[in-house]
Amino acid sequence: MDIALLGGTGDIGEGLALRLAYDTNHAVRIGSREASKAEAKAEEYLNELDSRGTEAEVTGHANPEAAAGADVVVLAVPAYHLTDTIEAVADELTGVLVTPAVGMKRDDDGLHYNPPGVGSVTALARDAAPDDVPVVGAFHNLPAGRLADLDATFEWDTVVVGDDDDAKRTVMDIAEGIAGLRALDGGGIANAGEVEAVTPLLVNLASENEGLHALGVRFQ
Repeated sequence: MDIALLGGTGDIGEGLALRLAYDTNHAVRIGSREASKAEAKAEEYLNELDSRGTEAEVTGHANPEAAAGADVVVLAVPAYHLTDTIEAVADELTGVLVTPAVGMKRDDDGLHYNPPGVGSVTALARDAAPDDVPVVGAFHNLPAGRLADLDATFEWDTVVVGDDDDAKRTVMDIAEGIAGLRALDGGGIANAGEVEAVTPLLVNLASENEGLHALGVRFQ
């Protein structure tokens, strides 16, 4: 399966790229607004994987080229770049569109959930995407630094939401290919706000409590 990570040069993009290339056989496309930046990051990821004896297919492209024909396109970009990124690649989208983005704002007390007017960033992506492109929310609550550390092990859950059951199942299967990650069905996009709101809670807990700097979530 071809998986494109638009914004794959950033923190969550790096973590997902490395884990997908290390733990699965999927071909990973790194996307960026500048092809040269994506190509350099792809080479960096390949070098890291090669140092661990792992052969993988990781390539770098401008975002539209990365998205073209991909089975799954992950919008690994901040919430405020979400709609612009979708608009830039809309004509190339043929597979499932995935967003891990969360709207947050910071004040003196910490981070707080800051959803858009439609109720969640996942809903925002759904409204911005072409009508025939299914949108799924996933990977919201993962600490990017630990995800990118291939020496690290973890037991985390990711809650997956979407209105298209087949698209949601595809993303859940991809997520569960990552060692230590379990995908849970969170229902439809109407439930995305509850999932996204967990992220600022985790960041606040990590910043206020010693030893929790890479805090994920596991439901038992």
